[in-house]
Amino acid sequence: MSYPGYPPSDGYPAFPGYPPTGQESVYPPAGQYTYPAVPGGYPPAGGGTYPAAPPSAGFPGAGYPAPGGYPGAPQAGGMPPYPGGAGFGVPPAGPAFGGYPQPPAQNYAGGGPAQIPVGFPGGQAPSPMPGPPAAMVQGTQGTIRAAADFDAGRDAEILRKAMKGFGTDEQAIIDVVANRSNDQRQKIKAAFKTMYGKDLIKDLKSELSGNVEELILALFMPSTYYDAWSLRHAMKGAGTQESVLIEILCTRTNQEIREIVNCYKSEFGRDIEQDIRADTSGHFERLLISMCQGNRDENQTVDYQKAQEDAQRLYQAGEGRLGTDESCFNMVLASRSFPQLKATVEAYSRIANRDLLSSIDREFSGNVERGLKTIVQCALNRPAFFAERLYHSMKGAGTDDSTLIRIVVTRSEIDLVQIKQMFTQMYQKTLATMIASDTSGDYRRLLLAIVGQ
Repeated sequence: MSYPGYPPSDGYPAFPGYPPTGQESVYPPAGQYTYPAVPGGYPPAGGGTYPAAPPSAGFPGAGYPAPGGYPGAPQAGGMPPYPGGAGFGVPPAGPAFGGYPQPPAQNYAGGGPAQIPVGFPGGQAPSPMPGPPAAMVQGTQGTIRAAADFDAGRDAEILRKAMKGFGTDEQAIIDVVANRSNDQRQKIKAAFKTMYGKDLIKDLKSELSGNVEELILALFMPSTYYDAWSLRHAMKGAGTQESVLIEILCTRTNQEIREIVNCYKSEFGRDIEQDIRADTSGHFERLLISMCQGNRDENQTVDYQKAQEDAQRLYQAGEGRLGTDESCFNMVLASRSFPQLKATVEAYSRIANRDLLSSIDREFSGNVERGLKTIVQCALNRPAFFAERLYHSMKGAGTDDSTLIRIVVTRSEIDLVQIKQMFTQMYQKTLATMIASDTSGDYRRLLLAIVGQ
């Protein structure tokens, strides 16, 4: 599915050359923003579902920060210089709301699938024993993992040879970038400049073009920088790409949001909240501002009594009254943990005799509707959410390549294995099959190398 004016027909608009003048000899540039290692993140969601039919609009996806440097910062307020496997398996089917596929049961860190206990003894059910940290669980879910026996200098030499002389050995480039983690790609960039006194990104831009260029440059962006760049790009110039704002700000952990906000400020010299206020309005603006705080409760223990109370509160704010109390929906969906929201959704279905997503459909419209539904969908089944976004990026005439690229790149080290499984279950075809039929050339080969056959 495409959105008016995005992506541009010729890819991301041209920006000043890379690296900025005066920073050619230093890597990383003095004072650059650094990314701490991420100790955790959202675990794959599971145990819940959402409505039978995908919403009419889809939004792209994004990823987790990786440690490492990133390119020289442009002048304040400017844009950055460039844009940004495992086998398939069909999860067992099970009961679902409205016929939507039941995801495989997956524990949140420290919690299991939410089920309301009978009688609410003491107002709160006993918690399961804590599970492994989210980062440990997620480390096994990506199609790309850090290469063993990694040698940044050797990879830099391979890339140099692939671009030297007449013609370009695209396959050699694909073999390297599709089989290294984001952190390893940052080390390759640094080694390349040390060994050859040249900037790898600038050389790649001169040798590549079109979608394969956009894809490779996205792979070489540190993940937090890619998110910050995408947000700036979505709000710069005429028009706003609301789907990008929703996808990034409504799906990240507190730590990721705070890092994105800091990166946005340090790289572009701008306050992200001010930009959001200038580009959005009303209840949608308030939802995004809430997301920017990075203050969602991340306690993995589910309070089932609170879930029941929140479900009743949401019902009274929407279906149970004339008009809608939008602030109540904002408060609950912006502040509760994802396991807690999942329990609330299940309680709501019993109170309202319809699922929460259907009620949001009835009570809201436009971007605020899409933002609220994104939060609920990710709480219920995150891999299915991204599978749906991927499907809509390729469905019908034309391909929304920027969305396809962003989801594949940013989920490649997080949960692309689960996304592939849900894609197969939901659409009766593999993600690789659809990519192969919708793309071509080196672009297709690189996407398939990332996704895994």
